[in-house]
Amino acid sequence: MDDDLRKAALEYHRFPRPGKLSIVATKRMETSRDLSLAYSPGVAAACEAIKEEPDLSFDLTSRANLVAVITNGTAVLGLGNIGALAGKPVMEGKAVLFKKFAGIDSFDIEINEQDPDKFIETVERLEPSFGGINLEDIKAPECFKIEQTLRAKMKIPVFHDDQHGTAIIVGAAVLNGLIVQNKKIEEVKIVTSGAGAAALSCVGILTALGAKPENIIMTDKDGVVYKGRPNLDPTLEAVARETDARTLPDALPGADIFLGLSAPRVLKEEWLPLFAPRPLIFALANPDPEIMPEIVKRVRPDAVMATGRSDMPNQVNNVLCFPFIFRGALDVRATAITEGMKLAATRAIAHLAKVEASDSVAAAYGGQAPVFGPEYIIPKPFDPRLILHVAPAVAKAAMEENVARKPIADFETYMHELERFVYRSGQLLRPVVEVARKAKPRIVYAEGEDDRTLRAVQSVVDDAMAQPILIGNTEAITAKIDALGLRLQPGKDLRIIDLDQDPALCERLIQEYSKRVGRRGTPPDAAARHVRKRPTVTAAMLLQQGEADAAICGGTGDWWRQFKYALPIVPRASASGRVFALTALILQAGPLFFCDTHVNVDPTCEEIAEMTLMAAEAVKHFGLTPKVALLSHSNFGASNSPSARKMRGALALIREGNPNLEVDGEMHADAALAEQIRQHALPDSTLSGTANLLIFPNIDSANIAYNLVKATGEAVTVGPMLMGLEKPLHIAVPSTTARGLINLSAVAAMEAALAAAK
Repeated sequence: MDDDLRKAALEYHRFPRPGKLSIVATKRMETSRDLSLAYSPGVAAACEAIKEEPDLSFDLTSRANLVAVITNGTAVLGLGNIGALAGKPVMEGKAVLFKKFAGIDSFDIEINEQDPDKFIETVERLEPSFGGINLEDIKAPECFKIEQTLRAKMKIPVFHDDQHGTAIIVGAAVLNGLIVQNKKIEEVKIVTSGAGAAALSCVGILTALGAKPENIIMTDKDGVVYKGRPNLDPTLEAVARETDARTLPDALPGADIFLGLSAPRVLKEEWLPLFAPRPLIFALANPDPEIMPEIVKRVRPDAVMATGRSDMPNQVNNVLCFPFIFRGALDVRATAITEGMKLAATRAIAHLAKVEASDSVAAAYGGQAPVFGPEYIIPKPFDPRLILHVAPAVAKAAMEENVARKPIADFETYMHELERFVYRSGQLLRPVVEVARKAKPRIVYAEGEDDRTLRAVQSVVDDAMAQPILIGNTEAITAKIDALGLRLQPGKDLRIIDLDQDPALCERLIQEYSKRVGRRGTPPDAAARHVRKRPTVTAAMLLQQGEADAAICGGTGDWWRQFKYALPIVPRASASGRVFALTALILQAGPLFFCDTHVNVDPTCEEIAEMTLMAAEAVKHFGLTPKVALLSHSNFGASNSPSARKMRGALALIREGNPNLEVDGEMHADAALAEQIRQHALPDSTLSGTANLLIFPNIDSANIAYNLVKATGEAVTVGPMLMGLEKPLHIAVPSTTARGLINLSAVAAMEAALAAAK
């Protein structure tokens, strides 16, 4: 780890508050009545019910959706036995992944105990608190005994992810890799580098998938695991083979599969010719694999390669499975995670890589649909379909193996319930960021000296999302970077445009700006002042002149004034010349898009139709299918007021413009968000589920609704996003945080990339 990454990681964990987790209440606690229900005396009713029927603990407490992430810190990542306390950041991270990918709540528990029996005793006593146990970073061979004993003793799922998570993903990758290489698992020779917990579990799952035990040779730091090897660990007796091979290169001739779960650079370039034709080479040591892919590609172009790294194809990452395995197990209240459930997850992941991608999935992959082949044999961790494939497969397997206490009766309904987890929080922006990373466009920031801008730009650089350009005084920006403790390096990470130090550029921008506003009452001397003193004008001119691909302005002063500064400069995208503002809130229940929150005070019927069609296209760029509700005080014709008639007229125009768009109105806001209410008002509504794009009759209702929703919950804001401009330019509101600027940057970068691709 280099110093920059180390510093960034420490800052990430320390600010704005220490750690990565917090507890959020799920019930109101606002009145004395709430208190009497949540605690004494009302809580006694729940206690008595659970005493009579223990399984009611899943219905009356958070237990049904709560997993303990537990370690003793004896094998943390590649750091070894660093102790329980030092392992806490990893356990917090694991808990965050549970929540992010599958909506599962987690408590991280670090147990300061290395004696396996005492550790087992401690974990066993936690059963009443949780619906499942995820063991993590426990060294071998103790981890085998710990998991086996706890599985036998406890009536909730116990899963050691270090063993089984990697094995499940490797199993899926092997199944698909063999299809690509036209080989059969029953016939291949497998050689491992590493014989620890993960390697043993990988061998176990490959055997269950059809690999012949006699065709598998394992090696560790002492060489080949062979029958009769002196001082052989008892856990390896079952996988020891009769062979004359004693070293890794001895074992490699004719190998079809290399499975590296060991250490960096242990597979030498000169050994690659020893492999059989069309091999699978999985070098999973992280961050430095057993051999680098570029070496394999040069020496063995017929190989299919996988690593544990996110910057290389075919990443074997446990996050592909563990959140979704627990999701399926919890949803049927499984008493265990069986071998059949693991195999079901393996096959589901393998199958998903072969499924044709939809437009929304292509968006999640940066706009380019993944195609099954040598560089795509397993899905990527942010594939939105994972939960929809893996969790149901695991749930069905649990039911088939009779470990499900609450079988699912209707899997179609269950699939709809799972969809709520697909795009939440940062995942909504993942498709946007992926598009941005591929293009890495130039984004100019008008307020280059602002603390929020600089913090946001640090993240933009770290995520390789764009090439930032900052407008401002060079010395002031440099001093701010140092004062904030940022790692930005002007000239390398970003470009600073200081018009006082670049008179040629300044003069060119002034001349071009004068041409655009000279007949709008702005004389040359005023034009010069605007370019020099109004950074929004400077940024918009740099965008218009091709010095940048996108612009982020505002964040200080009046939003509308900043908007008017930029508006005469950037050409319009449509013949109508209209510009609209779309703002998104990412809520726990999912994303909501609000239109038009900032620009058009009282849009006409035609303008509402136009902005709806624009907004629907924008929603698609987030990998979502737009579900549009035209909002009103009137519910499906209940009123004949001018605003209600306007929304009805807009609906007709929208359907004419895009007959395939899922849209309905005019309707109340509660009908838009609750299908049950909507169906009661109009059973044949053409809108299904929950609307994600809300269209309002005027700016007052849009802005009020947006701010009310934002204030009542912990929402992530994206926007306002300006629609209707030929080039991406967005203006931040004064309350925008650094995170909000990062989100706007991602959107601007995506739009620039899409524009360049046309």
